[in-house]
Amino acid sequence: MLANVPPVISVDDHVVEPPDLFLRWLPARFREAAPHIERMPWEFSPEGRHWPFRPAADGPITDFWAYEDLRVVICGATACAGVPIAERSRDPVAFADMRPGYYSVPERLADMDINNVERSLCFPTFPRFCGQTFLEAHDKELASACVVAYNDWMVDEWCGESGGRLIPLCLIQLWDPAIAAEEIRRNAARGVRAVSFSEMPSNLGLPSIHDADRYWDPVFAACDETGTVICMHIGSSSGFNTTSRDAPASVQIALTNMNSQMAMADWLLSGVLARFPQLKIAFSESQIGWMPFMFERVDNIFNKGSGTAMLDPVITKPPSEYVPGRVYGCFFEDDFGITVRDAIGIDQITFETDYPHQDTTWPDTMAYARRAMAGLTEEEIYKIARGNAITMLDLPETIPGKMNTAQQPVGASA
Repeated sequence: MLANVPPVISVDDHVVEPPDLFLRWLPARFREAAPHIERMPWEFSPEGRHWPFRPAADGPITDFWAYEDLRVVICGATACAGVPIAERSRDPVAFADMRPGYYSVPERLADMDINNVERSLCFPTFPRFCGQTFLEAHDKELASACVVAYNDWMVDEWCGESGGRLIPLCLIQLWDPAIAAEEIRRNAARGVRAVSFSEMPSNLGLPSIHDADRYWDPVFAACDETGTVICMHIGSSSGFNTTSRDAPASVQIALTNMNSQMAMADWLLSGVLARFPQLKIAFSESQIGWMPFMFERVDNIFNKGSGTAMLDPVITKPPSEYVPGRVYGCFFEDDFGITVRDAIGIDQITFETDYPHQDTTWPDTMAYARRAMAGLTEEEIYKIARGNAITMLDLPETIPGKMNTAQQPVGASA
């Protein structure tokens, strides 16, 4: 028996920013220095930590983002939905060779229709998952303007032209929490309920969420007050774990959710969730099967270390009790995670398609969902496919002017 799965709300997809985004959305005084696309030859760069390609004297031609002294390509692994698996690679891909749905609203909506995805929350590409590109920039005035320009494009164009089907996710000025808090409130006032953040900011050279001087409190307070979810994508700390220098890339990929596990330990044992009682966080593309162990482990630490210097005294109850309604996991393929849903909390599980990355289930997301969710109750399926995303992001049950798609499940029950 296959499950009847309603139209999905994907809480983790990605957008490849159009080439002229910053040229159009930055104030005129910044446009000469705006990030833009240049075409030039490329070669592999083994020393490149985040961008393993560089301009070359000769070689194949591709598109490079040019910003200050940075020249970066769009990696094929981040833009490959619709490309047969056997033909995918990490080699650069130019806009002329991309599926238009990667960067253009009408074609993205058409690709969502193919996959029975009603709504989608999209993380950035050129800025990186939480805006590390702008954090690392030299000119912070220009970088801050780029953050604002990206957010204006995200809200007014990418999402504004989608009829409510694309859900805005904004960036912040990570290097200045006070300005970041202002940007969170500015965007919340126009309906934004999600902001991208680093899973481990200390890896970016920033204070951790344990910082004794409470560096991040302005950001956390703004999110707490406005109902803005802090979304932490795997890789948003600019690195992944591996076992050894000579381990193949597949080992690193297999361990990507370790970042989320470490970040979860930070959040549940930092006292931040106790100090900001309305704050919600999401572990994007983290998968979910590991979550019950983490809940059990931190509770055991609390039970054995409560009242000692091991724990912040603001944590007055087992850490897992801060999870309901506030801490969300996200998966695209995790059969085991579905089987332990009761230990996670059915209300804390969200779903994604990861379009257009190499892990995407597009265009076969529904085939996976119908199989993986077989045996679940109608209520459980609804919550995973869309209901929990609606609650997490404070979305309307239906898109204004559209039929109630939640009552129109797609798929056979045979």
